[in-house]
Amino acid sequence: MSEFFEQLRVQRWDDHRYYHHSRINQSLHLISAISFLCAYVLLFKDPASAALIAWLISMSTRQAGHFFFEPKGYDVPNQATHEHKEDIKVGYNLRRKIVLMAVWVCSPLWLLVDPSLLGLFEPAHDFAGYWHHTGMLWLAVGGGGLLFRTVHLFFLRDVQSGLVWMTKILTDPFHDIALYHKAPLALVRGELIEPAHGKSPV
Repeated sequence: MSEFFEQLRVQRWDDHRYYHHSRINQSLHLISAISFLCAYVLLFKDPASAALIAWLISMSTRQAGHFFFEPKGYDVPNQATHEHKEDIKVGYNLRRKIVLMAVWVCSPLWLLVDPSLLGLFEPAHDFAGYWHHTGMLWLAVGGGGLLFRTVHLFFLRDVQSGLVWMTKILTDPFHDIALYHKAPLALVRGELIEPAHGKSPV
């Protein structure tokens, strides 16, 4: 288990130091993390609503931070190009995220073509029903995306690396709150980039 947790620490640190320089990105991750925790709680009572929160708020803020605010130039503290970081990314790099987000955006169209979704749903008779089915579909997209990359890592690396990554993703909301809770205050003070990148935590 010690090796598992060491891999988890390394994956978390690499993700932070390579992909979370921007205080705006960090602040958006804080919003994402809080809303993800709300979705986690709601998942046991209303899975469809939990998925709507997770995708419309949590994933949208999280990915907006990466796509629009995170620097894409040469990473001086880590001595790495953006292309290098994308190549060694354990989880979803920006290219893979574009595919995942495209599936997310386009998937509700399937319900317009086939309201029963191949017989899985009772066709919705109103807008509320359509959104409920959309939430359930997005829950499947999220779970499918998580499982796909986990199993993919089984073959690219090894089983433990895949399980470590899945654990990291599922626990990221807790970790992000601890890591980025001061980011909004730093941003208000005018600090757009965190100065401590490149220094590994103890």
